[in-house]
Amino acid sequence: MSFTEAALDMRDELVELRHSLHTTPEVGLHLPRTQEKVLSALSGLPLEITTGTTLSSVTAVLRGGRPGPSVLLRGDMDALPVTERNDLPYRSQLPGQMHACGHDLHTAMLAGAAHLLTARRDELAGDVIFMFQPGEEGEEGAKHMIGEGVLDAAGPRPIAAYGMHVISSFLPRGLFASRPGPIMAAADVFCVTVKGRGGHGSSPHRALDPIQAGCEMVTAMQTMVTRTFDVFDPVVVTVGTFHGGSADNVIPDEARFEATVRTFSKENRVLVKRRLVELVQGIAAAHGMSVETEFGMGYPVTVNDPVESEFAGTTADELFGPGRFFVAPQPVMGSEDFSYVLEQVPGAFVFLGACPPDRDPATAPYNHSPEAQFDDSVLPDGAALYASLAHARLAAHAATAPAEAGA
Repeated sequence: MSFTEAALDMRDELVELRHSLHTTPEVGLHLPRTQEKVLSALSGLPLEITTGTTLSSVTAVLRGGRPGPSVLLRGDMDALPVTERNDLPYRSQLPGQMHACGHDLHTAMLAGAAHLLTARRDELAGDVIFMFQPGEEGEEGAKHMIGEGVLDAAGPRPIAAYGMHVISSFLPRGLFASRPGPIMAAADVFCVTVKGRGGHGSSPHRALDPIQAGCEMVTAMQTMVTRTFDVFDPVVVTVGTFHGGSADNVIPDEARFEATVRTFSKENRVLVKRRLVELVQGIAAAHGMSVETEFGMGYPVTVNDPVESEFAGTTADELFGPGRFFVAPQPVMGSEDFSYVLEQVPGAFVFLGACPPDRDPATAPYNHSPEAQFDDSVLPDGAALYASLAHARLAAHAATAPAEAGA
């Protein structure tokens, strides 16, 4: 039985697990109920299982029937601090928490892959590491798991690592997409506190207005980006918060704003930090004020290994036939902490369209929306691709290993 056929046979179990996770989502690094459900889903399988000490992670190792290296498969498990606005029978029961990014699907698909590969354990020319990760949404869960040894769980470091992410819009349902090189951006945070001098709103000349200077900084940052950086190595700076003042007729002492900064190259990541700090300092000085700046380095660029990206596409074509996988023409400005894994292990990150059939991918609510929905029909396909990537990658290595040894 092929992986696709076997995955279809377990569709009901995958849907049941996904709905259970969706109903009781958990946010952050500590997901005790989610961890319990994953352990239950893996119960009875011949896996070497360890759980995290600083986070509710699950690492499971399947030893293959023949000796060989290992391949890592990763699925993230955490939800978002979002109140769901969907009328679904399995909608979130917890206000302020929702699987709005599809991690419940990733978890179910990875658990399904563990079952699929276990059934063909004797064929595996090596081991498979299943990485069930909390804290992807800004908590650096992958970095924590690497620190706790997930990359060394099977012994030597994996020869390849694969991750997957469902998309609720713009990508048609059932279509896989990836690309070589950068596929998702680095995400950093730029925080600025403008120090002025308070006063009466009717007499701004007797004060130093930090709100006016802060607004000038926000506008100038957009101009600086378009006039400093090559559009073919893009940089995005978006101010998401701006706070200052307590009354309409009071000029405050200070104002504060925060921006997300997205880049695709190490050079621009360093340069944009320097230029942003210089810019706000210069504007503040021109107005007789000062600024305090913080630049928080977040997730690095997610970079697909060209060989592994092509391998993922070839594997998808062989599994599902032509037309189900395409090479994305450009990367995505979102960010991913699977980037930490890909910094140390060659691999590929793959997107999977999961827009429900009654919605138009061009207009459907995107991931992170309280109205985002993901179609259960993609669960078997995701599980099958996870399993096939590990199985085929180990087989390919076994096929070339004698030639390499004799070279």
